[in-house]
Amino acid sequence: MKRLTCLLTATVLLISISCSKSNPRGPVNEEPPVLPPVSFTSKDATAAFNTFNQYFYSTTDKLYYSNTEKKDIGAIWTQAVYWDLIMDTYKRTGDAAHRRMIDDLYQGGYNRYDKYNWRNKVVWFIYDDMMWWIISLAHAHQITGNQEYLTRSIEGFQYVYQESYDKEHGGMWWDFNHTGKNSCINFPTVIAAMTLYNITKETAYLDKAKDLYSWSLANLTDSTTGRAADNNIRGNKGWSDYTYNQGTFIGAAVMLYKATGQQSYLDNAKKGADYTQQKMSDADGILPAEGDWNEQGVLKAILAHYLLTLVKDANQPQYLPWIRKNINMAWGNRDAARGIMHRNYKIPCPTGIVQSYEASSAVEFMQVCPPEK
Repeated sequence: MKRLTCLLTATVLLISISCSKSNPRGPVNEEPPVLPPVSFTSKDATAAFNTFNQYFYSTTDKLYYSNTEKKDIGAIWTQAVYWDLIMDTYKRTGDAAHRRMIDDLYQGGYNRYDKYNWRNKVVWFIYDDMMWWIISLAHAHQITGNQEYLTRSIEGFQYVYQESYDKEHGGMWWDFNHTGKNSCINFPTVIAAMTLYNITKETAYLDKAKDLYSWSLANLTDSTTGRAADNNIRGNKGWSDYTYNQGTFIGAAVMLYKATGQQSYLDNAKKGADYTQQKMSDADGILPAEGDWNEQGVLKAILAHYLLTLVKDANQPQYLPWIRKNINMAWGNRDAARGIMHRNYKIPCPTGIVQSYEASSAVEFMQVCPPEK
């Protein structure tokens, strides 16, 4: 199942098919215990990651379950997001156990997803599912130096770019039937190209990234406000706000800024962050819940990863108080018994069945955001 980035027109039936369906939750206590206000620490960040693994990681499958019932493995694309979570944790802690998990999750994906056979259209049913993995494979190579990870990333990029890129009009198609061009494939492809450029220094990747970013800026954003559209169907922008689209818009711009020094890229990244803070967050600056029992719960984990590249790689610390406020809200509202957090940072985490998707984003924020000193 996919997240609910659905369109309302008949021309995008495939997109609707790929959306998550609602499922009934397990029993939830009416008044779970409320924890006192907190200011999270590095120790808390480690505890949050370890607890996330305790309740969601399958040591047998070497992948993550969809929820605390531990019956089903989570959606294919979210595993790549969790892989980035592992890598971000290892970069923070340097812990050998976290380092082993990088290789373990790769093996889990290898076993379950036809050895990363990009041409298997049963395992892979949409282009962006592939691209999340292609990015994470490249990240894994950067951290570990494992050439196999890089080889599979390059193979995946070449295949998806060849199959998805619109040579006539520009941009990347989201689905195999080429019905629409979504932010969730275009901005991640810029990120993948820039990551591979940073590794290989092959200018062809940089050229592709610049081209796709330029097309995406014109066709998938409001460049004056920093708002990322969800999709573009036959020239019509679909204005639905999702945090992961804001995140990849920001991340793509930051990477191009770092590589070129061009100020407009940084300006756009800041506009994307400002829009997310000022228009998508509530009056107190708390990010939207996203994900009523579907994969949207993972979206803020993607925002977290790329928003912090703006802070760290582009030296924009002004966003840290806002980010920390969200983390502290989520951590303060964690399930007091289990220690897991929820997609809605403003309420106590439910005490019944919780999805890995909705429990993941605050954990990722804690790995990449430095605690207040």
